Amino acid sequence: MIELENMLPLSNLTSFTFPVFFLTGIPGLEIYHAWISIPFCCLYAIAISGNGMILLVIITESSLHEPMYYFLSMLSFTDLGLCLSTLVTMLGIFWFNAREISFDACIGQMFFIHGFTFMESSVLLAMAFDRFIAICNPLRYATILTNSRIIKVGFAIVIRGTTALVPLLLLLKHLSFCHSRILHHSYCFHPDVMKLSCTDTKINSAFGLTIVISTAGLDSILILLSYVLIIHSVLSIASPEERKKAFGTCVSHVSAVAIFYIPMISLSLVHRFGKHAPPLVHTLIANVYLLIPPVMNPIIYSVKTKQIRKAMLKVFLSKLT
Repeated sequence: MIELENMLPLSNLTSFTFPVFFLTGIPGLEIYHAWISIPFCCLYAIAISGNGMILLVIITESSLHEPMYYFLSMLSFTDLGLCLSTLVTMLGIFWFNAREISFDACIGQMFFIHGFTFMESSVLLAMAFDRFIAICNPLRYATILTNSRIIKVGFAIVIRGTTALVPLLLLLKHLSFCHSRILHHSYCFHPDVMKLSCTDTKINSAFGLTIVISTAGLDSILILLSYVLIIHSVLSIASPEERKKAFGTCVSHVSAVAIFYIPMISLSLVHRFGKHAPPLVHTLIANVYLLIPPVMNPIIYSVKTKQIRKAMLKVFLSKLT
């Protein structure tokens, strides 16, 4: 990384025009990128095929046309979006050493990465609400979560996840970049790009923090609150068998929440407090943050949800015959 920075022309480092950034693969292991790309390709293949399969079975199987599975299809859609947002740049680095990315392309990638991240947080909140209604008020479940309301929730999730990003990314265009152009990740991440500016970024940082708190932060609190109410309702059930069944319906969602929020919080902490952490730590956590949820969610739901597992087997058998 130091050699690359030294090779950049001085005019590039002092220009106040929109710069060209340089993405980072796996620091210190550049000569092994071709081999490292193999597990990454496997992860991308699992994520894309798994989420694609869940979308396919939910669309084609009428027995899965229920609120719970509609929300699951939204989760698979956002996971697919996250995968495709980084696929080109990450494999481009590993296969062709294509590190350069223009400022506009970087802004576009940030829009999709952060947009799908905020949308996934909103979907997980909607799924928590679905479980809350199903367990705490089952008699009104069908009347509360109607198809028209679910469609409105879907539109609200998209609008909420994208509108706040527009002013955030436009603020980046007012920054001047006159220092290092080397990013810590294989994709453009807002805090990472913002750190490279040589002008005051207090407004950008404050606005970005406000968006994160009002989306993922608020969602996590509401999800926690919903599960407090769910636990209280389940513990009031007399039958141990019914308690076990009620908790069993939440296992998949709790797992999805954990594998989404834990890497997100870890990456945020590293960016804020890990200035002296090795570059490899930044890179690994950043890749875990974007790849593990899309890979694990289809596995969790296909293993833990009997209806999804049955529908997948049915689709496979129909293709074979």
